[in-house]
Amino acid sequence: MTEVRIVNFPETPIAALEHKGPPATEQQSVLEFVAWRRANGLAPPAHRSYGIHYNDPSAVAPEEYRVDLATNFDGDVAPNEYGVVQKTLPACRCAVARHHGSRQNVTTAAWLVREWLPGSGEALGTFPLIFHYINVGTEIREEEMLTDVYVPLADNPG
Repeated sequence: MTEVRIVNFPETPIAALEHKGPPATEQQSVLEFVAWRRANGLAPPAHRSYGIHYNDPSAVAPEEYRVDLATNFDGDVAPNEYGVVQKTLPACRCAVARHHGSRQNVTTAAWLVREWLPGSGEALGTFPLIFHYINVGTEIREEEMLTDVYVPLADNPG
């Protein structure tokens, strides 16, 4: 049984690279975002790694898939060759559960929305799902990957 907690996600200024298009090309966006982070000295864990998932890649056409690759960032994002822009994650109530394993198929996200949410007395909020990639890097083995999945909840659930 996956533990689900209700938390208040804090407003968080971020720097984000907007990936639009097939999930198969997302890795190239990841590499570009990592290059921007390195160029700006924004290494984990001091600078958290986020994915803001606007839709489910299994439920949309590949060209409609959209995710922002992001890190917390206070300050102004200067124009750059990578296309990284300044955004803000809003403060919101969220259900959160931890996913262990591959980030290629974060089954915890689907479970939260399709299984947990309908019986929880809560309703889905308007902001997309937020993945907080707890541990990142090429040295992290797939089975050791940890991702906290935040599902924004409606202010007035019912």
